Amino acid sequence: MPALSVCLEMLYTDRAFIDRFEPVADLGADAVEFWTWQDKDLDAVERELDAHGLDLVGMVGTEGPLTDPGRIDETVAEIERSVEVAADLDCPTLFVLTGDERDDASRARQRELVAEGLEAAAPAAEAAGVTLVLEPLNTAIDHPGYFLEAAEEGFDIVRTVDSPAVELLYDVYHQQVTEGNIIQTVTENVEDIGHVHVADVPGRYEPGTGELNYPNVVEAVEDAGYDGYFGFEFRAKEESDEAIQAGLSLRE
Repeated sequence: MPALSVCLEMLYTDRAFIDRFEPVADLGADAVEFWTWQDKDLDAVERELDAHGLDLVGMVGTEGPLTDPGRIDETVAEIERSVEVAADLDCPTLFVLTGDERDDASRARQRELVAEGLEAAAPAAEAAGVTLVLEPLNTAIDHPGYFLEAAEEGFDIVRTVDSPAVELLYDVYHQQVTEGNIIQTVTENVEDIGHVHVADVPGRYEPGTGELNYPNVVEAVEDAGYDGYFGFEFRAKEESDEAIQAGLSLRE
């Protein structure tokens, strides 16, 4: 049975953030994730997690820019601070974004900087038992200008860093938009995947609303050996309750 978590940023957006935990728990979810922690009341987050029996399994460790040579030390320090916060919240995973591609350095140099930044932050993550997951994003629709788009390049960076605390966040939605070939890519690289995000294409809505056969995808990913969380990073096509229920049906 797949482990499923709900991204609180994209659902129940008509409610205050802190009021989104209860309906997620009521529907039967076991875990949640969110984006930046700096704008959250973390004491209130802990109270909601405890009150509703939810685990926090992921949040953003940095939005970059790992590609900026003038700010790499600052970004590494931000990741290290996020590692401390994650450890305090018993959150096992931090999402790491590269930032946008720059025009004042070669692509090869920017890729080196991303790897160097992850290498510098990895010891703190290893010591805390937190995994940094590097995330490719699509540039065609949602994130024009973003540096890391292709899964293959992301896997290459992870393998260059060569740390047990650095893996890839494989977002099925982003990679379907970018390149497709989801099942084969995951199957061939599953040992380097630390977290998976799901949303359908087009629209970034819940599974079952678009072109992806999510029951097949989830089964294939699990058969390949992935035993981590599938995060519901999707918006609701109609109602949030219905969207989450569609995601939870992947357990069946």
